[in-house]
Amino acid sequence: MSAQNVLTTPPLEPSQEIPGGAGNSRPSASRTTGGTRSAKDTLRLGNILTTLILSVGAIVMIAPLAWTFSTSLKTKDGVFELPPQWIPDPFVWENYARIWTAGPLLTGIQNSLIVACSVTIVGSLTSALAAFAFAKMRMPFKNVLFLGLLSGLMIPFPTLMIPQFTIFASIGWVDTLLPLIVPGLFGNIIMIFFLRQFLNSIPDSIVEAARIDGASYLQIFWTLILPAIRPALAAQFILWFMAMWNDYLAPIIYLNSPGTQTLQLVIANFNAQYAIQTDYPLIMAASFVALLPVLSVFVVFQRQIIESIALSGSKG
Repeated sequence: MSAQNVLTTPPLEPSQEIPGGAGNSRPSASRTTGGTRSAKDTLRLGNILTTLILSVGAIVMIAPLAWTFSTSLKTKDGVFELPPQWIPDPFVWENYARIWTAGPLLTGIQNSLIVACSVTIVGSLTSALAAFAFAKMRMPFKNVLFLGLLSGLMIPFPTLMIPQFTIFASIGWVDTLLPLIVPGLFGNIIMIFFLRQFLNSIPDSIVEAARIDGASYLQIFWTLILPAIRPALAAQFILWFMAMWNDYLAPIIYLNSPGTQTLQLVIANFNAQYAIQTDYPLIMAASFVALLPVLSVFVVFQRQIIESIALSGSKG
């Protein structure tokens, strides 16, 4: 009878099992699931808010560019209409055809490209070499020389304008592009400082091992250092290119004839000549064309800029 009772006894329900068993683990698992969902919802909400804030900031930053392009396609009367027209009606594409005959715009673009490209390409190379020397080479009074180089940043350019103009005038460089090109070929102090700080994160053992293998410093620079600093070099290259392309003070000091003026001087002449005629669409069309080279350089090197920011953040 005892055996039959054992066989006929119904099994316990899951809720009636031994206290402390698997059945009691369900409330804690549900609490864990609820906590995970709450964290995911918080993260998703944070991403949505970040996206909204960045989108508003992007709209605010791109609005002047969009207004410039919109104005360049309007008529003279359409510029002053109220409420303002973001979409021109009608589209006047002839404004972009008129800018080439209204002034020496093409000559200005060519002169600006000559100055900006020659200075930034050669100057970036010399700046990288100087940064490599200050960061990895052994030489006496290296830190003193570097501090002396940085002290040049404390001298404002207006105090150097008259002495520089006197020197360049004495050798016949006024009204040529040489005063704008030659000083920049020897490097940029800010770029040298930035690249030197970037190179300090590279172990000295790499350079020493290459020296033991018989490599010269130039070979080490081309094969090891230059590929390592390429993202940082590209970021500084864009900033320097933008500064040279938008420079107005130095060209207005040295350049006089229309054949040697850079693009910024040509745009200034457009503004002085056609603003009186309220021909703002023509001025905006020329200004928008002046933005395209800088925008192209940024598009080409944007990957290197992102890599530079990522590397700087990870090393910090």
